[in-house]
Amino acid sequence: VQLQASGGGLVQVGGSLRLSCAKSGRTSIYRMGWFRQAPGKEREFVAALRWSSLTQTYADSAKGRFAISRDAAGNTVYLTMDNLKPEDTAVYYCALERTVGNLYDPSDYDYWGQGTQVTVSS
Repeated sequence: VQLQASGGGLVQVGGSLRLSCAKSGRTSIYRMGWFRQAPGKEREFVAALRWSSLTQTYADSAKGRFAISRDAAGNTVYLTMDNLKPEDTAVYYCALERTVGNLYDPSDYDYWGQGTQVTVSS
């Protein structure tokens, strides 16, 4: 299984971006998530999507501004980010969790994309 993240870039404060995570290969999926890591900081949870129920969970910092979704075929997961702030600047990673675990804990995810840089300029 491979995850390929894309869609990052440089955007001004208040702008929007849509990140994509393309999945290839077959595996069971319990949940897919997005995490981010800013320089000098730990990787932190951003959003997650439970695969069967489409239940969405967001970090407080993302609520009301970010939306996680997937395509009908289940091959791509998106993170739509609106009203971006400088503190959103980070490398964003998508991740796949095969069985139920702690959705906030990066170590519970089994597969990771390579990351895509998001930079929000003020």
